Amino acid sequence: MLLSGMGHWDMRRLRLTNERVYLRAPQTGDWKEWAELRRMSRSFLTPWEPTWSQDNLSKPSYKEKLRVYRMDWRHDASYTFYAFSRVDDRLLGGITLGNVRRGAAHMGTIGYWMGEVHAGKGYMTEILSTLIDYAFEELGLHRLEAACLEHNDSSKAVLCKVGFKEEGHARGYLRINGMWQDHITFALLQSDPRLSRKGWVKGRI
Repeated sequence: MLLSGMGHWDMRRLRLTNERVYLRAPQTGDWKEWAELRRMSRSFLTPWEPTWSQDNLSKPSYKEKLRVYRMDWRHDASYTFYAFSRVDDRLLGGITLGNVRRGAAHMGTIGYWMGEVHAGKGYMTEILSTLIDYAFEELGLHRLEAACLEHNDSSKAVLCKVGFKEEGHARGYLRINGMWQDHITFALLQSDPRLSRKGWVKGRI
C-alpha cells in the first residue's frame, strides 16, 4: 500500500509499534521534551551530527522543522518519526527516511539519533526494524541506504544487526561536526533477509 501524498491529519494518526517502542510523526506538543533530551545529549550527539545552529533548540526553530517535515511528507520526499517508549511514553530519539526517490530507483536514505540516557539499551534495533517494515511494506521501496562515520562502531553494529550490508567507502560524504568526513555506506534491499517486527524474514522480490 503506497502512502505517498498522505495528508497532515493522516500523518498525525499514524503509529508504528514494536515490542518496546512506537514511532509517530513529531507534533507541536513534543517541543519541550525534544529540546530537553537534545540539550542533555548535546555532547553525546555532536560528533555524529551536522553543526547545530545557534537557535536549534528554540520553539520557532522547532516549528519550522515541523513545517518542513509536513511538507516533505505530503510530497513523498521524507518521513520523520520520533520514537517513544511503550512503557512510559518517554521520547527516546528520532529516525528519518529521507531523500525518497521513485521512478527506476524506489529507494530512500535512513538517518537516526538517540538520546544519551537511552543509548545502549537495544532501542535503536527495534526502531530501525520498525521503520524498515514501513519503508518496504507500506511505502513500497526497493532499497534503503544508510551511512555512518568510519569510527562509529555502535552505528555500524546496529545496521548490520537489522540486515544492512556494507557496500563501500564514501569520501567527504557529509559535513559532520563542522568537517567534511568520510563515511561507510550500507544498503538493504527489499529481497534481503532482515530483522522485522515479526522477527527475521527473508524479504521479497
